[in-house]
Amino acid sequence: MIETGKPQTYDTTRCLLGEGAFFHPQRGQLFWCDILSKRVLSRIDGALRDWTFDRHVSCMGWVDHDTLLVATDTDLMLLNIETGSHTHLCDLEADKPANRPNDGRADPQGGFWISTMGLEKGVGDGALYRFYKGELRKLKGGMSIANAICFTPDGTTAFFADTPAQMIMQWRLDGDGWPVAQAETWLDLRGTPYHPDGAVCDADGNLWSAQWGNSRVAVYGPDATQLHVVKLPALQTTCPAFGGPDLSTLFVTSAAVGIDEPIIATEDGHGRTFRVETNATGQAEHRILL
Repeated sequence: MIETGKPQTYDTTRCLLGEGAFFHPQRGQLFWCDILSKRVLSRIDGALRDWTFDRHVSCMGWVDHDTLLVATDTDLMLLNIETGSHTHLCDLEADKPANRPNDGRADPQGGFWISTMGLEKGVGDGALYRFYKGELRKLKGGMSIANAICFTPDGTTAFFADTPAQMIMQWRLDGDGWPVAQAETWLDLRGTPYHPDGAVCDADGNLWSAQWGNSRVAVYGPDATQLHVVKLPALQTTCPAFGGPDLSTLFVTSAAVGIDEPIIATEDGHGRTFRVETNATGQAEHRILL
């Protein structure tokens, strides 16, 4: 049985569009993005640290102790956490100035999956990509707001969603982590108010799904049966990640963009980043192989 404690505010920064949460296993440190303010964020020794860019940043993973791979509007770049220096790794839709990156996560084989979307949220403007050992390959086009990128612990299955379509898809992977055959529907939320945003799989293969506009993260078993719901004091939950010393702390980002000022003024949680203690164990975030 999944059990969770009361949500606590982890960081009071009010993100316009918090996203990309991941816990660096070597540093024991949470990182996340505020896409619309073009910042990577973290907390070091109890204080906020941020890295600001001239373009949107949305998701990331770890390469080594001091290096993150970060997805931007135009490329994948390598960010040195200690010095703040960053270098170009490869182009990412550099020929599409009306697009930006969105969701992303490293897979168990060492690849990094990234989604893109239109700045104006146009239907079918985005795509799903994978970077692996120097190669960036487009996996699927015609995406609108691709989200929910996560992986089973054994590395045999990837999950993703196109948020407006309200379905989480599953895709079988080969030994190197590349998709085979066609993606299939794993969870159909059509006819409900729930729109899948970011997601993460725990060590037991349960999928934890942030659901935009519903103040919650829902937990589904490997057979897609709903097991639990974590309620949060933020309407627009965006991305969950497991961290902490034993990987049992659930971190959740959220977004304040689009919420009316009177609501922002009276309801403190919108855009904050939260932590929730659980009896689950997450997967350690996987290292990206360049």
